[in-house]
Amino acid sequence: MGTGGAGSQRAQDARRQERLLREHWQAARRQAVRWQAVGEDERRVLAQLLVLTARGWRLLVDRRWTGNGTGTRTAHADMLLVGPGGVFVIDVTAGSEPGREQTAALLAATKATESAVASLGMSPVAVQPLMVAAGRSLDADLGRIRLLGEQEIGPVLLSQRLRLRTESIRAIADHLQRLFPGHTASAVDRQESQTGPEHHRRDSPDGLFDPEGLREAALNAAMAAPIEQWMTFLHPDQVALVRRNWSGPARISGPAGTGKTVVALHRAVHLARRTTGRILYVTFANNLPRVQSTFLGAMAPSVADRVDFRSLHSWAQEFLHERGVPVRLHGDKAETAFSLAWKHVGRESRLAALDPAPAYWHEEIDYVIKGRGLTGFEEYATVPRLRRRVGLHRTHRRAVWELYEEYEARRGERGVHDFNDVLSLALAEASRRPDRPLYAAVIVDEVQDLTLVGVRLLHALVGDAPNGLLLVGDGQQTVYPGGFRLTDAGIDIRGDRGQVLRTNYRNSKQILDAALTVVADDAFEDLDGLRTPGRRDVDLTYHDGDVVRVTRRTVEAHDGELLAALRALPDGALADTAVLCPSLRAIGHYNRLLTRAGIPVCQLEHYDGRAADAVKLGTYRRAKGLEFKNVFLPRHDAPFANGTPTGAGGGTETSETARERAELLRSRLFVAMTRARDLLWLGSVTG
Repeated sequence: MGTGGAGSQRAQDARRQERLLREHWQAARRQAVRWQAVGEDERRVLAQLLVLTARGWRLLVDRRWTGNGTGTRTAHADMLLVGPGGVFVIDVTAGSEPGREQTAALLAATKATESAVASLGMSPVAVQPLMVAAGRSLDADLGRIRLLGEQEIGPVLLSQRLRLRTESIRAIADHLQRLFPGHTASAVDRQESQTGPEHHRRDSPDGLFDPEGLREAALNAAMAAPIEQWMTFLHPDQVALVRRNWSGPARISGPAGTGKTVVALHRAVHLARRTTGRILYVTFANNLPRVQSTFLGAMAPSVADRVDFRSLHSWAQEFLHERGVPVRLHGDKAETAFSLAWKHVGRESRLAALDPAPAYWHEEIDYVIKGRGLTGFEEYATVPRLRRRVGLHRTHRRAVWELYEEYEARRGERGVHDFNDVLSLALAEASRRPDRPLYAAVIVDEVQDLTLVGVRLLHALVGDAPNGLLLVGDGQQTVYPGGFRLTDAGIDIRGDRGQVLRTNYRNSKQILDAALTVVADDAFEDLDGLRTPGRRDVDLTYHDGDVVRVTRRTVEAHDGELLAALRALPDGALADTAVLCPSLRAIGHYNRLLTRAGIPVCQLEHYDGRAADAVKLGTYRRAKGLEFKNVFLPRHDAPFANGTPTGAGGGTETSETARERAELLRSRLFVAMTRARDLLWLGSVTG
């Protein structure tokens, strides 16, 4: 009986909705008839858009709309439509394909609308040009413009992902009407649609009809959304940076949490919409491209296929394959070649007195010699070894060079390449034909993780073309040994082409203070060569985060507290939660622990940016470029047991190598801690 009652209620609701829709359509048709200068097909399109206004959308129609796609209009568009899916700049064309003049006018109107809403902090990705073909059925792309038939326009608009809340829709529409007075507000209920001056008062019901209120509403909406949506939010202060024209290579830097990656993603969309070529978006880590591709696809699906998201080494290998350059990358055989070189040349050399662990000298070759593309000893003898604290005299450098030559010989005997060789080969190939650019622009995220050769390679793809190369990153978040300066790569970003973001939109004061305490004494040299203190001044916008410290005497008790804290999270919170560890061994331990406890796990190396109700589990380095509402760092201080770093790999370190290793480990821990937005859980074991 209860089921029958529920079914009857659903039937009544359906009939009521159908009746309302019919009434709205009839009202829309009556409203559309007022536009006598246009034909019947165009009035049907207008009627469909007017129906949307009964569902909270706002429609502005050009007072001089004639339906022929021509004429001199304030915004060069027939209509401006604002709804949950964003702002749509609409032209209606009758019958034939739109001409070049009409499409150019629509794109100009879109640009003008982007500028208009930028003052309210809206990202350009939320403004979309639509051409509606009256009397036709189609769905196609005309460059950036989406071309729809009159039957497709309603379903397409209603299926757009949610970008704007109700109060934002009204405020943006009012703002556009003030800037484009040639457009009049139209709706199926004119009385509800009219907005007089009283609606703009600060004490109106939603209180958001001023620019500051709208900006705050957008920020609050993004903070409440899943973290994947937050990552595509663009703060008002960053809109101008996305739209800026740079005369050559540019760099965006700034402390953790200042939105560098978000700006870079929006910049990729902005460039894709304004060029005909492809955009290359590169990171060092191979898990980030999947995540960033998902984010951009959600932001701007119309240009998602024009942006290539790749890790640097995978792109370089594919590039060499396409050019017919043989690559025999084999990490294990290359590692064997180095082990033999150390056994025969390094172990008995003066290097062992400085550090008997071969790992340090392997890094010296990887990041200083091959990473910088050095080809002769005299180059190496004088090159500054940035971020390398162990002082090397000329005789020491000679010993390193002999180790390098022995390694290269043994690698050559095996006929294999290492990862540095792949980048060097790609740089040589890209430099052979610089007159044939493969991309309209290259965006490099986490640039501080690349080697100098990697940056030179990406620079070679676009040269010094305007808006060609954008480097995004922060030297304080370096998680690999060594370093370089952009001037070493021949890249000049002086003047306004070097922008520093200073407002943290992610971390609360409690979380940021805890993270900065870790690196407070570690001054660093950024890619511009400036020495920067470890504790930097940052403006904060978020104040609700919390730091929880848990210390237990045994690993078992510590892990029990971790499980209890994860289980205590609200329903659905696991999707925005990460457990981060310093090593792969720790990852294995916590993967088994969580799985046995019935807590779903998604490995960060497999995470693609789509919301999943599972804890994200990965290393500190895998978490780079990502952020989560809740971050758990079990046994976070284990690498610093007894005051010295552990896990360096074979041998007793000297004070200088230990100091260098500890600084690098602190940098990685800092990166992991600053991934947290709302909760940072720090676990320790004292026994």
